[in-house]
Amino acid sequence: MLPSMTVSGPSLGQLARRGIELCREERWNEGLELLTQVFNASDGKSSSAEVPTSYLAYLGYGVARYKNKKRDGLALCEQAVKLEFYQADNWFNLARTAALVGERRKAISSLERALKLDPQHAASIAFRNEFGLRRPPVFGFLGRNHFLNRLFGKLRHDFTTPAVKAPKPAKTGR
Repeated sequence: MLPSMTVSGPSLGQLARRGIELCREERWNEGLELLTQVFNASDGKSSSAEVPTSYLAYLGYGVARYKNKKRDGLALCEQAVKLEFYQADNWFNLARTAALVGERRKAISSLERALKLDPQHAASIAFRNEFGLRRPPVFGFLGRNHFLNRLFGKLRHDFTTPAVKAPKPAKTGR
């Protein structure tokens, strides 16, 4: 007797990974469609080992930004962080969703957590630069505008920023 063969489409895990990939490629409409299918099929739970919980974080950011349901998106990102708190992508998506909602402190702390988990996380680094975060003052017990903090801050910047060489002028043939 032959085993019964069923023809089925992609698994929820494959749909979730493809949706995340589309979102990373900035193809949000297509990505959100797939991630919504995964969410509806799994009843909003990510109990399956094959479905990455980061789909909730991408879905949350997409819902907040493109569907204008900011609080719902923030709740999805928070759920993703609770399920997998060691994923930098989850914290990154929580940070940018919190920034959309207007919760700057939550955005900053989430971004710091993402960079603590993965200091080379390119999207978090780019968002930090775009967000305009400054380093803490050199002497925390003094005000940011105190002359010692300004002086040593400039020195710290000079020593930690790579020097860029000016291009040499072109030689003219005489």
